[in-house]
Amino acid sequence: MKHGWEHKKLGEVCTIERGGSPRPISEFITDDPNGINWIKIGDAVEGSKYINETKEKIRVEGMKKSRFVHKGDFILSNSMSFGKPYILGVDGCIHDGWLVIHDYNNTFNKDYLYYFLSSPVMRQKFESLAVGGVVNNLNSKLVRGVSVAIPPLPVQEQVCSLLDKMNRVIEAKKEQLKELDTLAQAIFYDMFGAPVTNEKGWETSTIDTISTEKLSYGSGASAVEYDGQTRYIRITDINDHGDLNEDVKSPSEIDDKYLLKEGDILFARSGATVGKTYCHNEKNGRCIYAGYLIKMRPNTSKVLPKYIFYYTKSEYYKAFIRNAQNAVAQPNINAKQYGALIIPIPPLPLQQAFAEKVEAIERQKELINQSLREVQTLFDSRMDYWFSEENDDFGQLDKLD
Repeated sequence: MKHGWEHKKLGEVCTIERGGSPRPISEFITDDPNGINWIKIGDAVEGSKYINETKEKIRVEGMKKSRFVHKGDFILSNSMSFGKPYILGVDGCIHDGWLVIHDYNNTFNKDYLYYFLSSPVMRQKFESLAVGGVVNNLNSKLVRGVSVAIPPLPVQEQVCSLLDKMNRVIEAKKEQLKELDTLAQAIFYDMFGAPVTNEKGWETSTIDTISTEKLSYGSGASAVEYDGQTRYIRITDINDHGDLNEDVKSPSEIDDKYLLKEGDILFARSGATVGKTYCHNEKNGRCIYAGYLIKMRPNTSKVLPKYIFYYTKSEYYKAFIRNAQNAVAQPNINAKQYGALIIPIPPLPLQQAFAEKVEAIERQKELINQSLREVQTLFDSRMDYWFSEENDDFGQLDKLD
């Protein structure tokens, strides 16, 4: 054990409780500005450790059937993207897809607890503890039983300072990627005009009409350890830039009918990521797509994949998503709805000129992504070093300060 560190169960130093939902929830949602914040996974901003606002509120009566949480509390998703922590920047109520962690005794520096809970070490622990069939789940009892190393507060602060430095570099590179995405979208509008008005009077078509085959849903296989040959693209693998995240898995069953080809477009059809898209690049290797994604194979004699992909970044497309999704239980769009999406078809040479400009931008993005991966790898290794129970030497803190 690292010198001067305690080892305890998380439940011995923190109070951990599960959220609850008033049902039917639709009867408790309110537009009253004095309502109680209703905290959902969709309120989390990608890359942020905080949830600072909510899209919905519930009536005050709903508090009796839910769990009220306070600004500064930690909440942990216990299903779907389970084990992901957030610090609350608002008071509100949480449903049963969340656990709340109260550090009433101030055992932890808040940033230290955040880094600890989001570390690869904890992720592995949560994965080993998760139970369930199709969807993995954590419960409060399992999380209470997790062993946690507790360094003195000055050491916690020192660890946070070092991780914060690396995290700022990571965030700066992510901001560069956003700026390049903005540039690509500006070029799109400059060359093709706003899709919402089709101001240049292009011929229009629908997604299903410009596809060489029927829009199709992906595989129902589960995700397993990567086999080094076939990657499984799940809805959570597609980031906001339309690139793939680093968590590479393989499908438990491989069916070639789900294999992607260069230029295939994937549409996310369910959950908080509904509407997100990915344009397949063969540099990502042999890939199969999962069931919560819909595949469209463009007819390249009429429309280029890059044009379609950047079309899905437009405000017209975002409005289409808002209007089309069925939010009974969670947002959802089916293949028929996607197939009916209207899209202007500019002349092919103009699309080609756009693709060439975008490819130059994407080469710049790849250089930034490569640098980002290197810094992220260093960050993850430091997380593993400082939060692993197996490493007793803490001397490297002084070397890296």
